[in-house]
Amino acid sequence: MDSTRAVTRVVAEFATTWLDGPRSSVCVGLSGGADSLALTATAVGAGLDVTALVVDHGLQKGSAGVAARAAETARGLGADARVLEVRVGTRGGLEAAARDARYAALDAAREGRPVLLAHTADDQAETVLLGLARGSGARSIAGMRAWKAPWGRPLLQVRRMQTLAVCTELGLAMHHDPHNRDPRFTRVRLRAEVIPLLDDVLRGGVVDALVRTADGLQDDNDALDGWAETVWGSAATLGGLEIAPLHDLPRAVRTRVIRRWLLDIGATEPTHRVIGAVDRLVVGPAAGGAQVAIGGDPGVRTVVERVDEKLTVRLTER
Repeated sequence: MDSTRAVTRVVAEFATTWLDGPRSSVCVGLSGGADSLALTATAVGAGLDVTALVVDHGLQKGSAGVAARAAETARGLGADARVLEVRVGTRGGLEAAARDARYAALDAAREGRPVLLAHTADDQAETVLLGLARGSGARSIAGMRAWKAPWGRPLLQVRRMQTLAVCTELGLAMHHDPHNRDPRFTRVRLRAEVIPLLDDVLRGGVVDALVRTADGLQDDNDALDGWAETVWGSAATLGGLEIAPLHDLPRAVRTRVIRRWLLDIGATEPTHRVIGAVDRLVVGPAAGGAQVAIGGDPGVRTVVERVDEKLTVRLTER
C-alpha cells in the first residue's frame, strides 16, 4: 500500500494548503480511469467529504454503463456520486468540444464546492510540450496550476505509474478509454511516442524536468502579472488605455498590460497574435486607420484602434 499512502499524503497536503483542511467538502471529476479513480480513493482516504462527478459524454457505445460503474465504484470507496450527461458540440474539434462540455457540466454541478481534477505530472509534461510546439509564450509553457478556483489539481507532482499502482493496491477496476490510445489525438502521440523518445535520447528525467519548468515559469508569470496589474490600474480609463505609461516598460510587462486590458473590454482569451498586433499599435508610429480585431461576442465585431496617445475600442454589429 506504499503508493496509496504516498498519494493520500499528497492530497491531504493539497487540502491543507489550498482548501479548508482535511475535512473540506469537494467534488472530484471522475472518468473511471486510473488517475481519477486514484484521486477519488485518496481524497476519501485523506478525510475529504467527496462527491464524485462522472461526466458521460455519450461519444462511445456503452458510455452510460461506464459512467454508472465509475459512480458505483466511487460509492464503494465512501464518496457520494452523480452522473452528468452532456451533449458535445463540434466547435474547435472533438477534443476541445468534449473538454468544454465537461468543464461546463462540472461547474454547473459543483454547488459552490471546489472540483479536484486528476491531472498528473505526465499530463503537465504533455501540456508544456504542446505550449512549446505552438510557440504561444510563457503563460502556455507554464502549464496547469495546482489551484485556480474552483479547479484543484492535487496530483501534478504525481506520476501516472503511481496512480496505476494505487488502483492495483486497492483492487479497483479501471476503465481504459480508447481515445487515450487513438493516435489521431496529438496528446496521445506525445504520450506514446515523443516523451519516451526524449527520455531515451536524454537518458531519462524528461517528465520531471518539464514539470519543474512549469513550476518556475508560474512563479515568473506571477511576478510579471503583478507588475502589469499595477500599471493597468493607472493606465486604463473609461475611454480606453493610455499609451504613455507603457512606453518604458519591458515588452514582457507591456504585453501583459495589453492582455489584461483586452480581457477587461471583452476579449475571450486573446491569442499571442492578437496581443502582438495590439502591441504594435502601442510601439509603432501613431498612424491613423490601423485597427486590430480582438474577438469576443460573436454577434459584434470588436476592434482596437489607436487615437493619438490612447487605445480605444469600437464595436460594430456583424
